[in-house]
Amino acid sequence: YGGGRSGLMGALAEGALAAGGKVRGIIPEFMKALEWAHDGVSFLETVPDMHTRKRRMVECADAIVALPGGCGTLEELLEAITWKRLGIHGKPIVIANFEGFYDPLVEQLEVCITERMMHARHGAMWTVVQRVEEIVPAVLNAPTWGDDALGFAKV
Repeated sequence: YGGGRSGLMGALAEGALAAGGKVRGIIPEFMKALEWAHDGVSFLETVPDMHTRKRRMVECADAIVALPGGCGTLEELLEAITWKRLGIHGKPIVIANFEGFYDPLVEQLEVCITERMMHARHGAMWTVVQRVEEIVPAVLNAPTWGDDALGFAKV
């Protein structure tokens, strides 16, 4: 996760640590300088900038799970989808659509497919879940995204 100590992600990190889990945070230097970093995580990696942070988060992750969040979360989720579409990664992407939070975004992605801005098979790049209990099964059952993804990225 992004390495911060406040907000939903900070609370999630605290919960994971309290349950005996290990938490890896990746935070840009400027956020650490502002004292936004969660110093209690198992491993905290400091990187030069936001671009490096996003790249490292995807590299280190087994899956991308987007919980409800603000513009940073939206940007990170859409970049993860874009990178998957281009074959940069093939990891599962799960959109945690709690209480319909992501309904407008999911609808827009469907419009992109309907309007042929994306191929119908691109809809298999992510899974939308409604409850916490559905996240792990969605990760484990995500369709594979092959090395040939770049071959149909131009569609």
